Parts: sequence; structure tokens; C-alpha cells
Amino acid sequence: MKSSSLQKRLGIGLTLGMTLLWLGATVGTWLVVQHELNEAFDSALEETAQRILPLAVLEISNREEPRDAQHVAPLKTHKEYLTYLVRNGEGQILMQSHDANPDIFSKHPAEGFTTTEKYRLYGASALRETVFIEIAEPLGHRREAAREALFALLLPLSALIPVSLLGIWLFVRISLRSVIAYRRAVEARGVGDLSPIKVARLPAEIDPLAEAVNHLLERFRKALEAERSFTANSAHELRTPLAATLAQIQRLRHEAPEGPLRVRAAKIEKSLRELVRLSEKLMQLAKAEGGGLLSETPQDLIPLLAHVVDEWNHSSGGRVELRLPAQASMYSAIDPDAFGVLLRNLIENALKYGAADLPVEVSLSESALLRVINGGPAVPEPVLQRLTERFVRGNSEASGSGLGLAIARTIVEGVNARMLLVSPATGRPDGFEVCVWLPVVATLEG
Repeated sequence: MKSSSLQKRLGIGLTLGMTLLWLGATVGTWLVVQHELNEAFDSALEETAQRILPLAVLEISNREEPRDAQHVAPLKTHKEYLTYLVRNGEGQILMQSHDANPDIFSKHPAEGFTTTEKYRLYGASALRETVFIEIAEPLGHRREAAREALFALLLPLSALIPVSLLGIWLFVRISLRSVIAYRRAVEARGVGDLSPIKVARLPAEIDPLAEAVNHLLERFRKALEAERSFTANSAHELRTPLAATLAQIQRLRHEAPEGPLRVRAAKIEKSLRELVRLSEKLMQLAKAEGGGLLSETPQDLIPLLAHVVDEWNHSSGGRVELRLPAQASMYSAIDPDAFGVLLRNLIENALKYGAADLPVEVSLSESALLRVINGGPAVPEPVLQRLTERFVRGNSEASGSGLGLAIARTIVEGVNARMLLVSPATGRPDGFEVCVWLPVVATLEG
């Protein structure tokens, strides 16, 4: 499962949380405002009724026919939000506003507040409940005021949310800058780089973890150094006695008469030669794991490649075929000795395990792809996946230590290159192919 970015999670989480809090606060504020608006509108209804009712009673009392209904003419045409009726106890209309609709009022007037589907009404009485006034206000008017209040509260959020998202994102990014630098320092590490990772001003939650990683790297480095030192010293110390013993066995074999003693001496000589090759492989492996695989000055790979192939052709009877790119030079930061060890192991592996009647093809492309191809039966996939492990050999009768491809893989990883084993070889029904993408610094045309 792919892990998500801490920066992304914090940015989205904080923005979402703050937005939800703002929306919650806005809704709460709107409910309070709506309640206060209703109280204000109700107070306005009550106050209007208290102001109009005495005037209405005075006007009705001065009429010649007090029971006749009368419309109050407006001073000018306007939309009337508050309409009223003045009625007697039997519900007969005595006075009404110019825009009043009697159908929205109750049949029998009553004191206090009442609410219908579309109107809010308030009633009051005078002259011992013989004259009633009812004032009606459309609920749509109140809803419109509530919507406008809500819109006024939400409008700033439309600008604040993007600004807050940007601000939170920048704040989180700045706060996690040291953590991102630590991650990049870890990602930039080569396979053989076990030096402490130093990043300043890490957060208190991450700093103990970084210290623990550095302690682990230090312990791992010491363990590897001890292992490499033991391997290199053992192989080096074995070279002299092995060479002396091999010389004595060779002399014994030449001096021994024909018979079982000479055969036994030849077998011992063969075993000693295998030990000498194993000690050389162990020294190469210790060098590959010990670092120093990159050169400060870029080296031209083409003459190095031609020289190594020429060496093998002298010892193998010209079985190695070389194909070089069109350009005259190809520069890389890989150390010349490391490149020589890599190439010798690949060619030796191809000569030893490939078909004896087929040549070994070595080529370097213009994109710095090194290919070493040998003939022979295809290698099964389960065996192919384990060939770069130490002391693992393919299904072959040829003698070997099983370290050649392990050494090649160690060098490739140490120079940040890439190696791929392919069988059958590309474009062929059989064979074995090793592809190495070399790190090129510069390519100069000849």
C-alpha cells in the first residue's frame, strides 16, 4: 500500500478541520442571528400594533357610522410588508391597511402571536376587547432577511478558505523542511554509504529516530568493515602459502614417475588452483564492498574495455567478440580498477558457463549499455533470480566459486548503476545475457 505524504495529510487535515469549524461557527452564529431577527420582528409587530390601535380607536369613535369598514389610504404607492385589520368582537372589519387581505387573518380576532403557513400575526385589543387589531407579516420577509444574513456570513469564507489553504500549506512545508531534507539525504545515499546522516534542526519527534538510524548505521558499518577486513586479510594471507604449496606440488608432479602418484599430484594442483582463484575472488569482493568504486576524474571506458577484452582473447583463443560505439570516447566516474574487475568477472562467467563452441559477445552502446552475451542452454527463471547471490551457481558442470556475478552486482550497486540478467538472450532462443547501464559523466565525439 502506497504511503501518503505527511505534508499533504497535515495540509488537507488542518484546512478541512478549520473549514468545518468555521462552517460550524457560521451556522451557530446564523441560528443566533435568526433568533434575534425573529425577536426584533416580533417586537416590531407588537410595537406597531400598540401605536396604531389607539389611533384606530380614536378614528372609529369619531365616525358617524363606526361599523363601516374603512381603508387607510397610503401617502404614496409602496410595497407593504405589515398589513393590519381592525375589527370588533364579532370579527366585523372596521379599518384595514390599503394592501391588507382579510383571508390571511383568522375569522375571530385573538390577542397574542400566532403563526400560519405563510404569515406571522400579532393581535391586541382595546375598550374591553370590543376593538381588536391584528397585524400580519409575511414569513418570506423573515426568511429573506435570514438568507441575507447567512450569505453575509458565508461570503468571507469563500475568500478565507483558499487563503487559509495556501497559508497552512506554506506553514506545514516550512515546518517540515528539515524532515524533507532528511528524506532527501536518505534517498541520495549510495548502497555503500554508511556515514552518519546529518540534517540540522529536525523536529523533536524525529530527532531521536535520526539518532537511532545513525547509531544503527555506525554499528552496521563496523560489522561490515570487520567482515571485509577478515575476508581481505584471509585472502591476502592465503596467497603466499598457496603459491608456495602450488609450486611444490607442480615440482612434485614433474618429478613423480608415471602412475597414481602423478595423478594424485595433478588433482591436488587443480584443487590448489581453485583455492587461489577463490582467494582472488574474495579479495575482489572485499574491494567491491569496501567503497572507492568512483573516481574523482572521469575515465574513458572504451580503451579500458578494449584492453580487458584483448587480455581475455589472448588467454581464451580469441573467443571474445567486441563491438564498440561510433564515438571515440565515453567518460564515466567509475574507477578504472573497479570497471576492470566488473568486466573480467562478466567475461569470465560467460566463457566458463557458455557454450565452448560459440563466441562471447561484448558490446557497448552509445547510451552506455554494456552487454555480455554467451551461448548455451537458457537458464531457468528461479535460478536466474538467484545468480547474483554469493556462492550460487547455475546448472552447469563447470567449476567455479559462484562469486563472479555477486562481485559484479556489488560493483554495479556501488556506482549507482543497474544490472539485468536475461535468459534466453535478447533476440535469441537460448543463451545468457548480462546488461549493465553504466553511469556516464560525459561523452565526447571523436
